[in-house]
Amino acid sequence: MDAVIVQGLSYRYWTDGPVVLNNVSFRVARGEMMAVTGLSGCGKSTLCLCLNGIIPHSRDGAMAGSVLVGGKNTREHKVSSLAFEVGLVFQDPDTQLFAPTVEDEIAFAPENMCMAPGRIRERVDQVIALLGIEELREANPNQLSGGEKHLVALGAVLALDPPVLVLDEVFSGLDDAGRQRVAAVLEELRSQGKTIIAVEHDLESVAFADRMLVLDEGAVSRLDRTEALLADREFLLAGRLLF
Repeated sequence: MDAVIVQGLSYRYWTDGPVVLNNVSFRVARGEMMAVTGLSGCGKSTLCLCLNGIIPHSRDGAMAGSVLVGGKNTREHKVSSLAFEVGLVFQDPDTQLFAPTVEDEIAFAPENMCMAPGRIRERVDQVIALLGIEELREANPNQLSGGEKHLVALGAVLALDPPVLVLDEVFSGLDDAGRQRVAAVLEELRSQGKTIIAVEHDLESVAFADRMLVLDEGAVSRLDRTEALLADREFLLAGRLLF
């Protein structure tokens, strides 16, 4: 069964503005990891906002087509409701981190969803163990390294245990150790059955994805198995995805 179904998705940030997404269609199976790539400005981040309902609920503009996550049409459900279906980690983790400690950051969403205190504690402990950040439990998120911030932002999303994760450039700005740590967590999450859509400019970082979708000026230019796409050097060079 498909976890995400995007059909004929188009979007403009204002009614007579340029098309940012142009008739985008794809499906992602449950437990699959799909990478989304393309040049800067091709619509990747806008697609992320469509996948968790920020578009159309919290952004003006003109949207056509449909996005279904866990069988829910994002047009028909509030972002707060969709948070149990899909978690979004933004490209810049500083936009998501505001609590005084890592533990408080991860507990924030369950507390706002009125989970029982015992359940909140259980979720926080589970997420911290999964991410391997026990030593950061009492740390101030703003004082962490880039890789650690990405992990904490991911942990804040995982606290609600959504089956679908949308990650916008989570490898951006990380050193090799940070990349390896985040990649290991994503592979573990996929092994647990999470569906992952990872937007990434650096193809090497997401070479372990099952499939890869390439956007070009808001439209899908290719959707293929990752190994097949990465082996097509001519395509990558033509699309300026390989240097």
